[in-house]
Order: sequence, then C-alpha cells, then structure tokens
Amino acid sequence: MTHPTTAPLPAYVASLLWDVDATAVDSVRHGDFVIGRVLSAGTLDALRWVRSRYGDDCIREWISRHEGRQLSGPQLRFWQTVIGLPDDQVDRWLAAPERRLWEDAVS
Repeated sequence: MTHPTTAPLPAYVASLLWDVDATAVDSVRHGDFVIGRVLSAGTLDALRWVRSRYGDDCIREWISRHEGRQLSGPQLRFWQTVIGLPDDQVDRWLAAPERRLWEDAVS
C-alpha cells in the first residue's frame, strides 16, 4: 500500500466531499471516507488519484470490508476487473437480498 501524506486534496476530489469541510479532511485519518466517496462518485481523475494515493490493495480491502456496498453493480464489476476481485465474491454481494431490494427500487 502506498503511504498517503497529509497534502491537501486535489480540487477534483475535494468537490466530491460536498457535505463536509474538505479542507479539514485528512487523507490518512479519513481515508475510509475518502476512498468510499471517490469510488462511488469520482471522475476518472479522482479514481486515478485514489489508486495512486492508497493503492489497489487498500481499495480491494475497502471494497471487501464493505462487501461492495456504496457501489452500484456496474461500479463493482468495474473494480472487479481492474483490481481482480474474485468472481464468486462479487456475485454473492450482488445477489444479496438487501442489494436487490435497493437496485430494483431505483431501476
């Protein structure tokens, strides 16, 4: 894992943190929050930044710990391909009844 510094967040990442004071967000202490927000709502530049800042192992661990929650089905499949998440694990997360309820309601 890359060891993040406490440098200010780039504007394209800070803009994703619309509900908090982005200048108070520390990419080390608040990494879980930053990773989740970027993975779920980030631009391509923000996704590149989160990969370089935290590394694929950290992203894989975040997705696994959250069992894919916060990510849509297509987003989860994207990360499955990019960082090599196991097919059976992603299939299980996507088939979870609570996810089906939500995705059926918004589609």
